[in-house]
Amino acid sequence: MQNIKLVAKLNPSVTQGYRKKEDEFEFNKDAGMYVCKAGHMAIKKARQGKKGVAVNQTDTYYFEIENCKQCLYKEGCYKDGAKSKSYSISIKSDEHAEQTKFQESDYFKEKSKERYKIEAKNSELKHRHGYDVASSSGLIDWKCREQWRYLASI
Repeated sequence: MQNIKLVAKLNPSVTQGYRKKEDEFEFNKDAGMYVCKAGHMAIKKARQGKKGVAVNQTDTYYFEIENCKQCLYKEGCYKDGAKSKSYSISIKSDEHAEQTKFQESDYFKEKSKERYKIEAKNSELKHRHGYDVASSSGLIDWKCREQWRYLASI
């Protein structure tokens, strides 16, 4: 197999996550659990999703609902009537972790500066020269078209 590197940035939702900085909970290394802004620690942790499929797994941390009901920071965090409060963290797949590491390399940064030139040429081919839609798909289509042209010329 060839060692080809993809010089394209991952979606920021993969590298940085979806949450805003003020919404994040803090991780307590000693307990291995997340702690909310009010200082309440998660009571349970569960891993969700299947390993080795296209979707990344998540670690979900569950919080004591009684604490959330009386919390000072419940505005925007806890919804009245909810039966549970959880916080999920996406676990990067091996491919995403490798690409994130590759994005930080000098080689990637150098090549990504040249990428716009290639994209401009691809755009020209697609829009000005009509290569945006394939006229056929494969050798069989090509042979049929050649036979049709031959028969039409007779």
